[in-house]
Amino acid sequence: MPVSRIYKLYLSPDRKYVRSLKNLLGFVPGNLRLYRMAFRHRSVAVELKNGTKNSNERLEFLGDAILGSVIAELLFKMYPYKDEGFLTEMRSKIVSRSNLNQLAKRLGLDELIEFDTRILSYSNKQGSLLGDTFEAMIGAIYLDKDYNFTRDFLITRIIKPHIDIHTLELTETNFKSKLIEWCQRHGKDISFDLVPNAEGENSKLFTIQVTVDGDYCGIGRDYNKKNAEKLAAEKSCELLSI
Repeated sequence: MPVSRIYKLYLSPDRKYVRSLKNLLGFVPGNLRLYRMAFRHRSVAVELKNGTKNSNERLEFLGDAILGSVIAELLFKMYPYKDEGFLTEMRSKIVSRSNLNQLAKRLGLDELIEFDTRILSYSNKQGSLLGDTFEAMIGAIYLDKDYNFTRDFLITRIIKPHIDIHTLELTETNFKSKLIEWCQRHGKDISFDLVPNAEGENSKLFTIQVTVDGDYCGIGRDYNKKNAEKLAAEKSCELLSI
């Protein structure tokens, strides 16, 4: 083991934190600052001089993209004769918020997350916070190591031991139908609206916003309109605890 890793594990002031990360990840992290940020929710973030906050939101954005890319490649090779619709549906199941929440809990990420308990309840911690942190952690690993390292980490330490893809294939996760049925039961109006993308965003990207009784509940973005609706519905189900 290189001297720098030995120092981090046994001699540095951060050795306890480094050991916790090594137990979680299976490797000694390089840039600790990235991992601390990955586990820092915006509720405890500090505003920097440039006006941004040192929360995990940017890492979450990056990790989401890396995770989606790795899953897409894995499914493409695993199902050589399946069409784009099937592959997209399977990817959505694997990276669904509920699935990522369970993964994060199983890995023990909840023990490392920094958040303001006065703002976030335990139920919220069990909701979107865990999955968001998982994605931020992937973003940190990517920046600390590289894409190939992150892909190998996801496949060998996350997907193979913790995700049964063939079982997921048989699992129905139609969040849109679930949301619509809930609204009908409770007499609520619901709409899925196509909204303009932000300036500079890809014009081929569909942005769908769900509104329930006039309140905005969730936004989904995808290059396929149907998939964007599914993502928006899933986020709305999380917000409404359905």
